[in-house]
Amino acid sequence: MSEPPYAPPYQPFPPQQPPQQRRPQPTQGYGQQPPRQAPPQPRPPARRLDPETSSQVRAAYAARAELGPEYDDAIAAGLAERLEELAAYRTAELRQADSRAREDRADVRKSNTHRFVLGIVSLGTGVPITAIAAESVDQGLLGVIAAWAGIVGVNAVFAWGSRRKPRD
Repeated sequence: MSEPPYAPPYQPFPPQQPPQQRRPQPTQGYGQQPPRQAPPQPRPPARRLDPETSSQVRAAYAARAELGPEYDDAIAAGLAERLEELAAYRTAELRQADSRAREDRADVRKSNTHRFVLGIVSLGTGVPITAIAAESVDQGLLGVIAAWAGIVGVNAVFAWGSRRKPRD
């Protein structure tokens, strides 16, 4: 048999290619590679000052220009005090948001655990209930359907009652 004209000729081994030269890696000392630099992290977007803070900064600058350099310390102290108050206020806001998020995660975890336990208990009780219902009713399929409809109903009521309520 001959091979079709469009097929490449059979080669038992791949053709030999010349070995490629490896470029030497730059090293620091014997056998050590230079430390890799981490990729640059994206910068967070710049926050704009709220209008009240920026007006206070402008007022402090105007007061400095008006009063002269002898009042620089007092003006700077007042401005620093205002900025510290603002930082404390924003820190309190972030802590409160963090505590809310932790509470939400704990609620979700608890709800997931309850659902898992209810599912396991439903399956565990569903098997004997199915057997009893199939034996005690004349038409076994009708008893099985009624038993599983009750189990599904209990699970549906639990799921409906444990929905997350929106927070104010």
